[in-house]
Amino acid sequence: MPNSLHDRVSLVTGAGSGIGAASAERLARAGARVALVGRTADELERVADRIRGAGGTARVAVADVADADAMRRACDETAAEWGRLDVVFANAGVNGVWAPIDELQPDEFEATLRTNLLGTFVTIKYAAPHLKRRGGSVVVNASVNGTRVFSNTGATAYSASKAGQVAMTKMLALELAKHRVRVNVICPGAIATAIDANTEKRGVEREKEPVEYPAGEIPLTDGKPGTSEQVAELVLFLASDAASHVTGTEIWIDGGQSLLVG
Repeated sequence: MPNSLHDRVSLVTGAGSGIGAASAERLARAGARVALVGRTADELERVADRIRGAGGTARVAVADVADADAMRRACDETAAEWGRLDVVFANAGVNGVWAPIDELQPDEFEATLRTNLLGTFVTIKYAAPHLKRRGGSVVVNASVNGTRVFSNTGATAYSASKAGQVAMTKMLALELAKHRVRVNVICPGAIATAIDANTEKRGVEREKEPVEYPAGEIPLTDGKPGTSEQVAELVLFLASDAASHVTGTEIWIDGGQSLLVG
C-alpha cells in the first residue's frame, strides 16, 4: 500500500498535542515506529500510551527544539534504538507575541524565531545524517501566515519565521535530493488546536485593517476551522511512498482561507 510506513521510523516534534499528536498517531497507525519529541513529558506519555494502546510502538524524547544538544540526542538515540530514521515531521512551533512593530521587542521577535525557525533547522540538521542512509521524508509545518496571508497585523515575528521555513524547505530539498531525501512544507490555515491560547496579542486591533467576512473566512466550510486529523492525513501522504516524486513543495491546507483573506 502506498501509504504504508511498515518498518519505518518517524520522529515528530511538538508531539504532545494538536497537529503533532494527531500526526504521530496517524503515522503509527500506518505502521511507523514513532519518536515523540516535546518539552512536556506528561503530554508526550499520554500520546505514547494511546499509540501503544492501539498496537503501535512509540518512544518519548523530552527536548526543546531550539536546544541543539537535546535535539541531536533525540535523533541519535531514536536511530540507535530502532536502527534507522525515515520520516521527520518538524512540527513544533509557537505563535509568540503579536504586537505592532513599535511595541514588539527584539527579545520577543528572537524568541519566536528561535523556536520556529532555529528549531526547524536544528531538527533537520541532526536528523539528516540518519535520513541519508536510506532516503526518507521531511515534512515542515509552516502556516498560511507569511506565505499567502499578510493581514494578521502584529504577527511579524511569526510570519517571518514561517516564510523562513518555506525557504529552508526549498533549499534543503535540492541539497538532499541526491540522498533521496524529500523535503516538503505544509501551510495550515485555521485549525482547531490550543496554539491560540499561547498567543500574546498587544495593541493589534487598533492597527488592524477593518475587514469583515460575514460568511466566514473559510469558503470550503462556511468558516469552520479544519482539524488536526485532516492535517495528519496530509503529513502521512508526504511521508509515504505515495508522494515519492514530491519535494521542495509547499501545500496549503486551509479550505481556501488564504485565497480569501490574504
